[in-house]
Amino acid sequence: MAHKKSWLTKFLVWRAKHITHTQFVAILSILVGFTSGLGAVLLKNLTHFFQHLMKGKLVQDYHHAFYFVFPIIGLTLVYLIIKYIIRKKVSHGIPSTLYAISKRKGVIPRYQMFGSLLTAPVTVGFGGSVGLEGPTVATGTAISSNIARALHLNHATRILLISCASAGALSSIFKAPIAAIVFAIEVFSLDLTLVSLLPLLLASLSAIITSYFFFGDDALLAFDIVDGFSISDVPYYVVLGIIGGITSIYFYEAYTRIQNMFDKLSSPISKLLLGGVGIGILLFLVPPLYGEGFDAMNNLVQGNTNAVLENNILNLNLDNAWVVIFLLAGLVIFKIIASAMTFGAGGVGGIFAPTLFMGSLMGNCVAKIINHVGIFKDAVSESNFTLVGMTGLMAGVLHAPLTAIFLIAEVTGGYELFIPLMLTAAISYALARYAHPHSVYAVQLARKGELLTHNKDHTVLMLMEIEKVIEKNFLPVFPSMTLRDLLHNIVTKSNRNIFPVISEKDGTLLGIILLDDIRPIMFDQSLYDKILARDVMHTPPSTITLESDKMADVMQKFQDSGAWNLPVIKDGKYVGFISKSKLLTAYRRELINYTQ
Repeated sequence: MAHKKSWLTKFLVWRAKHITHTQFVAILSILVGFTSGLGAVLLKNLTHFFQHLMKGKLVQDYHHAFYFVFPIIGLTLVYLIIKYIIRKKVSHGIPSTLYAISKRKGVIPRYQMFGSLLTAPVTVGFGGSVGLEGPTVATGTAISSNIARALHLNHATRILLISCASAGALSSIFKAPIAAIVFAIEVFSLDLTLVSLLPLLLASLSAIITSYFFFGDDALLAFDIVDGFSISDVPYYVVLGIIGGITSIYFYEAYTRIQNMFDKLSSPISKLLLGGVGIGILLFLVPPLYGEGFDAMNNLVQGNTNAVLENNILNLNLDNAWVVIFLLAGLVIFKIIASAMTFGAGGVGGIFAPTLFMGSLMGNCVAKIINHVGIFKDAVSESNFTLVGMTGLMAGVLHAPLTAIFLIAEVTGGYELFIPLMLTAAISYALARYAHPHSVYAVQLARKGELLTHNKDHTVLMLMEIEKVIEKNFLPVFPSMTLRDLLHNIVTKSNRNIFPVISEKDGTLLGIILLDDIRPIMFDQSLYDKILARDVMHTPPSTITLESDKMADVMQKFQDSGAWNLPVIKDGKYVGFISKSKLLTAYRRELINYTQ
């Protein structure tokens, strides 16, 4: 170990002499993009192996009922892997990365580098109705975070490399390098500057080259636009945007309520059984809900609707357009239920693919309604609506309209649809954000006031730690102390002009005494034994509660009270003081680190 440390130290010294920080970050961004690409390759190949083994052989050669059994087997395997191999909770990809950025200064535990690799392919391969994008991001960002820690890089560089890893992950999966960069900026609230742009470009490029090396020209969504955009279609795309917003709100509500239901169950076995049985029933009744659903999406954009619905348990006649519309709408409704149950039962995955799946079904369903309702003169392109529907739902659910627009345009080569993509995404995003200010990724952090945003002032405040600005060199006073004791034992020995008055029994803060409070009487010796500390103490203008107050709350309390020092309490007991001068100094230092 000492040899390794010595080697690393020598490398860091050599790097400092021969490679500038900017050049070093550029090199690391290429490495991070490559590792993210490799992570995507491993996750995809392992998942496809399980899907081919399970779905292909057992279902086709034996019995359709295996759809019911697969999720329970897969979730049980995931439970055993987490309990006996990883031995720590494997967090969901993008939310866990947001938490690491917001509360851990970009430090991601080492086990996250392989946690998703071991669990996500089993979850999705055995029928879990979730995606692999989140686990790919989690794997890449964990690797980048630990590379940054090993090389002793500062906080700002660590966050930049995490963003590079997330861009690399999406670039590798979708072969959409520009959309991947937009995703890193939009979802992780990264400031787009010349300093950050080059590493993002290099990481995205490195990842997509890695993807081409292993996957060739294979694309998740292979589609060439045949039907162009006509200005007469604008009202229909407005309708699609509105329906996309409503569907996004339904997605959010269904997801959060099902998660809350599972959170009330204390036993992981109970969660596993409830979720496993629930998903099994849904897959048995609705086989297209199996896994990510990209096969179904490709069939829809190519107009092969029957290929998606032919295994319906009711054996309904697919020649009837309204039957097809009914089945597509049912898939939209049940997909998020299946996804939320997969998460609730302990499965590991992401919501990116379910969002695309639901969006494609929604768009195709809306187009079919417009074309068959009989009151509209013009027909619309079902393939185009399928693509634009993905954009609408992604913009509404993920609160990432720019990512949604560029992703679908880039993946499908559908730049001719830029106007409907923008229109639908804007309307859907506006409606969804009005109903729910934060996406499902960020809602938990936002409720706690721990979410990084593009508001730089708020972000810097949130990155600051209250414990690091607490000063404890204030001598405490007991309420029964005489003025004599106060002057001889406290004032003369302290270099501060404020004194906390605390209970002798339990350390509860009772009040404060300022030097100005005793200055008029401190030279009147006749009062030394008559006046007690409780007689001159008073209530502080405000107090800072360590358990609940965020740094933004602390700043607000200083502003409202006009005080220069405020006491800090924990469970009612005195901890120390925070001074405005130290707080502002810490703020300036954090701002410099953040904007470097």
